[in-house]
Amino acid sequence: MRFTPQFLDELRARLPVSEVVGRRVKLKKAGREFKGLSPFQQEKTPSFFVNDQKQAWFDFSSGRNGNIFDFVMHTEGCSFPEAVERLAAMAGLAIPQSSPDADRKEQRRKTLHDVMELATTFFAETLASKNGAKARGYLADRGIDPTTQLKFRMGYAPPERFALKEHLGKAGVPVEDMVEAGLLIGGDDIPVPYDRFRDRVMFPITDMRGRVIAFGGRALDKDAPAKYLNSPETPLFHKGDNLYNIAAARQAAHEGATPIVVEGYVDVIAMVTSGFPAAVAPLGTALTENQLALLWRMADEPILCFDGDRAGQKAAFRAADLALPHLKPGKSLRFALLPEGQDPDDLARSGGRAAIEEVVAATRPLAEIIWQREVEGGTYATPEQRAALEARINELAQSVRDEVVRKYYRQDLQERLQRLFQPAGADGGYRSHRAGPGQGGFPRQRNESASRFPRPGTGFGGRGGNGRGFAQAGAAAFRQGPYQPASAQLAASPLVRGQRSVLSRREALILLMLINHPWLLHDHLEEVAALELAHPQAHRLRAAIIAAWAGDHHHSGEPDEQSEKLRADLVKAGFSELLQRVERSITTAAVWGAQAGAAIDDVLATWKQLVALHHQWHSLLRELRDAELALGQDATESNYGWLRDVKTRLAAMEGTEALIEGFGELSGRAQKGM
Repeated sequence: MRFTPQFLDELRARLPVSEVVGRRVKLKKAGREFKGLSPFQQEKTPSFFVNDQKQAWFDFSSGRNGNIFDFVMHTEGCSFPEAVERLAAMAGLAIPQSSPDADRKEQRRKTLHDVMELATTFFAETLASKNGAKARGYLADRGIDPTTQLKFRMGYAPPERFALKEHLGKAGVPVEDMVEAGLLIGGDDIPVPYDRFRDRVMFPITDMRGRVIAFGGRALDKDAPAKYLNSPETPLFHKGDNLYNIAAARQAAHEGATPIVVEGYVDVIAMVTSGFPAAVAPLGTALTENQLALLWRMADEPILCFDGDRAGQKAAFRAADLALPHLKPGKSLRFALLPEGQDPDDLARSGGRAAIEEVVAATRPLAEIIWQREVEGGTYATPEQRAALEARINELAQSVRDEVVRKYYRQDLQERLQRLFQPAGADGGYRSHRAGPGQGGFPRQRNESASRFPRPGTGFGGRGGNGRGFAQAGAAAFRQGPYQPASAQLAASPLVRGQRSVLSRREALILLMLINHPWLLHDHLEEVAALELAHPQAHRLRAAIIAAWAGDHHHSGEPDEQSEKLRADLVKAGFSELLQRVERSITTAAVWGAQAGAAIDDVLATWKQLVALHHQWHSLLRELRDAELALGQDATESNYGWLRDVKTRLAAMEGTEALIEGFGELSGRAQKGM
């Protein structure tokens, strides 16, 4: 074999498709993708798309698609081996020499993958057996149910020294393979190799292709020397080059989820089961450069989630220092700090998804973390102290290798310096000689956006000086008559009525987009299935669309052909009248992205806007219900203010829906005069 899969995977990892294609095609960022003019056809409107997450490109004008190797072969007219050689030169990788020894090593890796799969099955079966009762009890105490155990392929290593060794031996696995895979502890000073993992809950670790390459084991014996034990370095496993849950997180990130880095296996599982499927964790080490590169291939701004104590702050600072030299335009990190004394698992069990969302909503940019580390607790009463701070700031900015990012970091940090040392008044003194929590230290974590809106049991108080006047106005409103907890707006909503006689324009637009552009289901199927639809007929039509799309013949042909096939199937299934009803519900043709023949960018932009507005609308209706119930139970000025705020946001959102009509220039909409 000339090129091993490992070598080809290394090339793909080092060379994003956008970088390879960008040498021949001028690309422009378009959401999570890049677009440009086809290198194979003469065209004026871009129809060539690149997706780094999928490691693929697609040319709508010629119908060609492929990976980095295909692109070089198509554009440079070379063979596959020549394409690999040219890409290796671009990546700075030496071509591995084909030899019997290289072939033997490749076969060896395949063998070890088989061994790891056998071990995974053994651990899972042991967990499900009577011998796994203690482990199942531990997992139940941690809130990890059997379905989650199956999803993560969890298992249990029995306490006997030779349980796994004997099991694999019966399957014909040589002892040397078990040792090389890291499953046994052996060596010159150990005459009889024995199981590495004993009496531990087992967490399989996979590579990006979902193959098990290592294990993490959590001890059940409180006196065990190591609470967590990972596999050693092996031909399959290099802990600094991988992340726990990387395969599933990579797919979730492609579907729009934000990667969130937490500390351990159970934290990842808690995040995933709480609705954050792109959660990952390092494997017993601090974050490495290679792991950072993996995260940036999944998203432009992954989130690092740390404990809110001093150790968590130090971990955040280390990660910031690691990332700073490698920043690129658009590529950065955001930081989330948990409440002190809680990890993601604690937070998920005590507060559920909402508690995690609050932490995620309060993430802070890398530049702010760097700044706070430099000024936290410092004293800047003298010119020398201020000069020393400025020197450190300049040194940090200079460490950014990318010229453009370095320029903006220098500008941002200089502006922060100016604000910190800004003269306070006529006395010529400086506004701050010592950086406290407001300027440098980590403040207590709280959700700033939530704090702007009062909740039941809280009062409008002293800040701003308007608390008393607002309270008097609220009291006057209460005296006008009994409060009706079901407003007309809420009474007409799906939360109260359950359905509507008239199909809403937004739901009709969502359905029409799926009918006119069924290719959306390829990447958004789960999102479509999870949408809250108020009208029962909308539910029926959505189910029919998904069922029809499942047919293989819908996935071939041009987008318009796919739409025609889908319509034909829906009419055949008896949905002709409902299709007409959907089209009648749309009172304007200005939503270009929903129309047949719309450009891909317009369709994707319109879809994203529609779904975001739909989720926001249902979220606000739920909050309206809560606010009305709270006011009905406790007629305080804070509850009255909460209700008024929700209604204001609902009214504003009804106007926001018109923004959807702003999309569509690529589909041929004439430009409006300024």
